[in-house]
Amino acid sequence: MMRSVRRGLFATGGSWSERLALIAAPTIAFLLLLAAWQGVAVAGLVPAEMLPAPTRVVSAGAAEHTALLRHAIPTLIATVAGFALSVSVAWVTATVLDFSRILRSALLPLLIVSQTLPLIALAPLVVLWFGFGLLPKILLVAFVTFFPMVVGLLRGFAEADPEAERLLASMGASRATVFRLVRLPASTASFFSALRVSITYAVVGAIFAEYAGAVAGLGVYMQSAKNVFRTDLVLAAVGVSTLLTLCLFGIVVLAERVAAPWLRIEQGRDRTHRGTRS
Repeated sequence: MMRSVRRGLFATGGSWSERLALIAAPTIAFLLLLAAWQGVAVAGLVPAEMLPAPTRVVSAGAAEHTALLRHAIPTLIATVAGFALSVSVAWVTATVLDFSRILRSALLPLLIVSQTLPLIALAPLVVLWFGFGLLPKILLVAFVTFFPMVVGLLRGFAEADPEAERLLASMGASRATVFRLVRLPASTASFFSALRVSITYAVVGAIFAEYAGAVAGLGVYMQSAKNVFRTDLVLAAVGVSTLLTLCLFGIVVLAERVAAPWLRIEQGRDRTHRGTRS
């Protein structure tokens, strides 16, 4: 069941009717949620200071759009820089671990343990060590997004066709050649899946770092608004961070379509095959 949910969320192919159906269902659910939220706020069931109406959040955000944009830019810069660093280091790490079984056995458990470290406790330490500038935000974004990409790449390498590897090896191909021609292309689908998952964590990592200590960013803006009990502005900043995440997610999907267009064809074939069997 969870596999089918993930396929629905992260599939990039399919007919226009399938895509429309995927978009329509969450859009309707989101609009119903907004309507219920508006109704609860208007009816006064919850104090406006605790849960302002969506219309009030939108109007407050529009009035503060200049400040929100000013704080969104540092968050976006930290997110993109940290994500780029994470992708680069993840590629190198996964490649080294794929070539060395000893290193993979030794380091993979440590990478798993690193994910048990709570970000809310780690963020103040990183800020304490590296100051209030851009670097701690970049490092925290990289930390949050690094593990899913390494695991995705390793899983993709493992999905390589063993018969193709044996064939190349019998022809005298080196291990590096086998990796380049078989294992690396086999990891494309898993790599982009890991990118889509990781990019949704990236903005959260940057905002956590800003909460811990920064001079600008959406996290700083949220904290300032919270300190003066402006829940509407906090929610407006949350909306901006959500838009940033959706835009970055869309860029990753677009990059996948440009860099690996054959994946859409394979996904379409898989759906056709499943439909035929059912």
